[in-house]
Amino acid sequence: MDIFSFVQLFGGLAFFLYGMKLLSDSLKKTAGGRLERLLRKATDNPFKGLAIGSIITIAIQSSSAMTVMLVGFVNSGIMDLGQTIGVIFGSDIGTTLTAWILSLSGINSNDNIFLKLLEPKCFSLIFALIGILLIMASKKQKKKEIGTMLLGFAILMQGMTMMSGSMAPLREMDSFTKILTAFNNPVLGVLAGMIVTGVIQSSAAAIGILQSISLTGKLTWGMAIPIIMGANIGTCMTAILSSIGVNKDAKRVTAIHVAIKIIGTIIWLIVFYSLVAVINFEFMGKEIGVVGIAVFHSIFNIVNTILLFPFSKQLEKLARFIIKDSDEEQEMILDERLMLTPTIAVGESANFVTKMFTKVRGGLDKATAMLMTGYNSDDFDYIMQNEEKIDSYEDHIGSYLMKLTTTHHLNEDDKKSSSKMLQVIGEFERLGDHASYMAKSAEELKNKNINFSPAARGELDRILPAVQEIYSMAIKCYESGKAEDAMDIGPLRIVISEMCDAFKASHVERLAEGVCTVEQGFIFNDILYSCGRIADHSMNIAAVVYRFASADTRDTAYMHDFKQRKDAVSERAYEKYLNKYMNADKAAE
Repeated sequence: MDIFSFVQLFGGLAFFLYGMKLLSDSLKKTAGGRLERLLRKATDNPFKGLAIGSIITIAIQSSSAMTVMLVGFVNSGIMDLGQTIGVIFGSDIGTTLTAWILSLSGINSNDNIFLKLLEPKCFSLIFALIGILLIMASKKQKKKEIGTMLLGFAILMQGMTMMSGSMAPLREMDSFTKILTAFNNPVLGVLAGMIVTGVIQSSAAAIGILQSISLTGKLTWGMAIPIIMGANIGTCMTAILSSIGVNKDAKRVTAIHVAIKIIGTIIWLIVFYSLVAVINFEFMGKEIGVVGIAVFHSIFNIVNTILLFPFSKQLEKLARFIIKDSDEEQEMILDERLMLTPTIAVGESANFVTKMFTKVRGGLDKATAMLMTGYNSDDFDYIMQNEEKIDSYEDHIGSYLMKLTTTHHLNEDDKKSSSKMLQVIGEFERLGDHASYMAKSAEELKNKNINFSPAARGELDRILPAVQEIYSMAIKCYESGKAEDAMDIGPLRIVISEMCDAFKASHVERLAEGVCTVEQGFIFNDILYSCGRIADHSMNIAAVVYRFASADTRDTAYMHDFKQRKDAVSERAYEKYLNKYMNADKAAE
């Protein structure tokens, strides 16, 4: 085997790994948010998780990527540890499909046209041609991704063909035969498979190399079986590296994955080789082909699943025993590992925005209630702690989305979703700020034993419910994403603005008449200021929603269209809110 054969071998490996990456990435993008929705269905039913794990791994063609994804999901709080076990088992089964695809390299056409079309050197070139045409000629991103997928598959198979070709001279080398004979020792075979797979971080690539070696005709079943077992352990290296710097449960995902592979291999070594010692399996000394490698790879993982799947709870306990709990509360964060699948990263960012505005709504509900019914120390503490968490959400979501959008290729839908979130999180954070301002006003009223005049109290009792309605409408509008829901906020915002101006003027009159004090006036104006700003930020949220829902990219689109809307619907909405809040005392009379 000369230097050119080595260049061809490692060049083929480079093609193989790059093709697999292209194929996997394009499959993830094509699948889009369906991967996340599928994983969310892997709830407490381990059998459902088993099926979903198999399906997704077949789709993305990488059990390592699947495990890394699970580590990220658990670290972000999307999934519980127990929910991942079935998915891991399913992933182990799903990854065996790659070996079956690679076994096509062993097809001998014998001038049969149909079989010749199935040879990688034939169909991979056809796939490459179709793929490059789709990439260059298509305007739609989805078709480009399909083209990339086909091109990736073609490069992968070309790499396999190159590796197989580089192995041809080894058929005549006695030294190569002696090296392979050493792997008849199961322990050495397992170690070799584990080390090679750990280095290249791909069991599919390791199995592919083994299948290339099998084409020399020098590899026997006895040599290949322990190497395949070792490759299944070595594939855990990617997950081990991905678990650095994550929370306890995320580390346990990797621990479970490693435990399944090691326990399964130990069982196989003890049981299978005990049988070999007692029963003379003649096939162990016979040549193994590419299909034989795919067969054993599948049998190994399927039998492991049958044996260990019933002990899922025990595997979880083992992981918890290995990685102990700490007294510190585990903070759920947006995990950068999710960026490997940008659509899922965007979807999980949206879930964190939901958590953020849920906290905003909770804080505003308690703050406005305190101003209407009286100070509550527990609610005050909740609002202050909540405000810190909301600030943290804004910083974390913002930096995460900025990194995602600048370092990864996003499809158009994901770009829009990311941009929308980046624009609203600041508005939600400011709503949280005003909840804390209102809470501090309520605390100041209590500490200084200040009571508003009946007139001032009546005005607050009218404007605060209006404020509660507008921020609730803004949150509902963001959740629905509908332009019509956004337009409904405009009339109420105008009414609240008019109420703030009118109530400030009334308070100045009360100060002049000596009905209210200056100290009361400061607090009253602070509350009105927060009311006005909450209405403004609510309308800003509505403007963002409207801009994306109506596909109008102008920053002034919302206000422009709102001002142009002179129809009866807008007028009726304004009159409704005016009578409901501004003229509430007149209506009561």
